[in-house]
Amino acid sequence: MLPISVCLISKNEEKYIGECLSRLIKYDWEIIVVDTGSTDRTIEIALSYTPNIFHFDWIDDFSAARNYSIAQAHNDYVLIVDCDEYLENSSLTEETVRNLPNLISPKQVGMICLRNISSHTTGNLAESSSDIIHEHIARFFHRGYTYYQGSIHEQLVSREGNVLSFTSLPLCFYHVGYSTDEIRAAKADRNITMLKQSLSNQGGNPYLYFQLGQSYFGISDYENALPYFEKALSMDVDEREEYVQTLVESYGYCLLYLKKYKAALQLDGLYPIFSKRSDFAFLMGLIYMNNAMFEQAIAAFDHAVSIQRYAIEGVNSYKAFYNIGVIHECMGHISEAMKYYQKCGSYPPALHRLDILK
Repeated sequence: MLPISVCLISKNEEKYIGECLSRLIKYDWEIIVVDTGSTDRTIEIALSYTPNIFHFDWIDDFSAARNYSIAQAHNDYVLIVDCDEYLENSSLTEETVRNLPNLISPKQVGMICLRNISSHTTGNLAESSSDIIHEHIARFFHRGYTYYQGSIHEQLVSREGNVLSFTSLPLCFYHVGYSTDEIRAAKADRNITMLKQSLSNQGGNPYLYFQLGQSYFGISDYENALPYFEKALSMDVDEREEYVQTLVESYGYCLLYLKKYKAALQLDGLYPIFSKRSDFAFLMGLIYMNNAMFEQAIAAFDHAVSIQRYAIEGVNSYKAFYNIGVIHECMGHISEAMKYYQKCGSYPPALHRLDILK
């Protein structure tokens, strides 16, 4: 057996856990499942893949459950997976799997890629579609040096009190648990309650304010999301942290959804800091576009295309091209608009515009 333990916590996950474990069992990893009180077939399904099933009384603390699951592992290197996350096996070789512990030092933390479906659209605020959002999150580590802290949106911290060092790993999971409005609303309600309790216990914390804003943003409650984003941004935040980039971008989209277009222009001053990710350049393109600053919008979308790093699929390719096409069409430059729509490949809104313009 490879010296890696995969640790999951579960509660009423019968819809997802079978597919999740079936993709993990192929790699001869030890699999640990800690259940916090399932009343469905979760445990029965899990037992068909691993004998390592443990119970943990839920105490409204994700870190406590995570750390308990890690304590049950027989290996020092652990990979944390949620039951609604499916490993993408297509490009994962046996050699890569065997080599995972050698890709990080004991005091480093490995970042995996998580692909989420979002109900929001970045293609054009007037369009209705979903986005696929890529996150890089800390999930692989040596348990002797690292543990979880925080009752919700738990974070890894060093046992020695040092600042953690991160490195990317060739592991990608597809996150399906927020794929319906009903599930999204239920999880948001749970998270909002727990986050407010954490704020009450811990006092002002920009990360918790950010997560509260994200919880409301995820259910399209922009009126409630906005003040939490503003509160987080008013505090002392480190612009180098990944969540701060997302905080700024979510704040910008919030302003756009609330039609506060002029207010969104204030983000222009942050362009040098956050435009290292194409998502921010793309967002600025939308902000300029909604303020009828079309030349600046085209420049921002062009810049987005030139940046490789992104979170939302398409912001550095077909979605940027589409918006440039929309601007040219609005300005009466039909041949130029069609040229950019054609660059969008099979993107449905672009194909629709081409059908109309032909």
